[in-house]
Amino acid sequence: MQTLNCKKDFPILKDNLVYLDNAATSQKPREVIEAIKEFYEKENANAHRGIYKLANKATEVYEEARKIIARFINAEPEEIIFTSGTTESINLLAQILEDHIKEGEKIVITELEHHSNIIPWQELARRKKAILEYISIKKNYELDIEKAKKIIDKKTRIVSIAHVSNTIGTILPIEEIEQLAHKQKAFFIIDGAQSIPHLKIDVKKENIDFLAFSGHKILGPLGIGILYGKKELLKKMQPKRFGGGMIKEVTKEKAIWAEIPHCFEAGTPKIAEAKGLAVAILYLEKQGMENIEEYEHNLTRYALGKLKEIKNLKIIGPETTNQRLGVISFTMKGIHPHDIAEILDKENIAIRAGHHCTQPLHKKLKLESTARISIYLYNTKEDINKLIESLKKVEGVFSK
Repeated sequence: MQTLNCKKDFPILKDNLVYLDNAATSQKPREVIEAIKEFYEKENANAHRGIYKLANKATEVYEEARKIIARFINAEPEEIIFTSGTTESINLLAQILEDHIKEGEKIVITELEHHSNIIPWQELARRKKAILEYISIKKNYELDIEKAKKIIDKKTRIVSIAHVSNTIGTILPIEEIEQLAHKQKAFFIIDGAQSIPHLKIDVKKENIDFLAFSGHKILGPLGIGILYGKKELLKKMQPKRFGGGMIKEVTKEKAIWAEIPHCFEAGTPKIAEAKGLAVAILYLEKQGMENIEEYEHNLTRYALGKLKEIKNLKIIGPETTNQRLGVISFTMKGIHPHDIAEILDKENIAIRAGHHCTQPLHKKLKLESTARISIYLYNTKEDINKLIESLKKVEGVFSK
């Protein structure tokens, strides 16, 4: 298998750490770390606040980051709203859309969703006396499109789905769901937290109304995320966070909002984080998203094959690489997932154990928790081989 040979670019991996919890957060390449350091050493000032040289430089850094991020998903800069992450993006969107949904109308999500794409819609449905419905998954862990066709009807106002499951790796058929949503004139929203690091996303081609994702899962820093929205939709929306930076004029009686996207970005901008995220995207573009996708596809196939060698291990999710990414959850007979993770940690292997913020999905699958590995561009066959050797040791410990 051809390697991307980029592990050397990630300082935290130099001590033979096998890091397989990329669905939770990714590691950072040296150039992202250096970019953030450079900002605080040479460029630190508040953006859109001053007219002195340092403030102008900070503004330039911030807005250049917006342009890079927009280009990455084939959007326009004014369609990019900076947030703290996917969770805040979806919460903000749910607040914005509150003015655009009525009592008795429907919000549709799926059984695969992360809690961040469930609870904001539960709360919106409660506040507006709307109906929240879930598209179910089939026994093969794929979305039930026939059920989707019945659920997404003329009463549907919002359809919000994960592009990729953060627990079982299933890639959802967003093209088909988009057509169903827009046929009913519903807002079509994508939680891209798990897809944006691995797949090339084109918001125009895929006709996405709103897209949410986090910087820290895509090689960028913690604490920054993106809410993309079509500009023709954003112009019809009212901001829900107020204060400095989002206004054009304020009197004692009223305020006039700034233009999009700034009217949705109240408060001090996340300038260093925006710069770090932009540099992370430039790093991914240098590697080539198509190369990353092909490499991870092959590594996922290899990992699935090796995991099947372990007698008492059961993969929870699609067992082939067709319509899935490298997020692989599993159980081992008679061994709690927390015990698996703890023993692997002693072997310097980092994996996730728990419900992965998908309790409704785990309940559907009649599971309390699972162990999960998740692959990214710096992982290798050697990482998978070490994982398999260590899982065999886990099996050996509990078989005695």
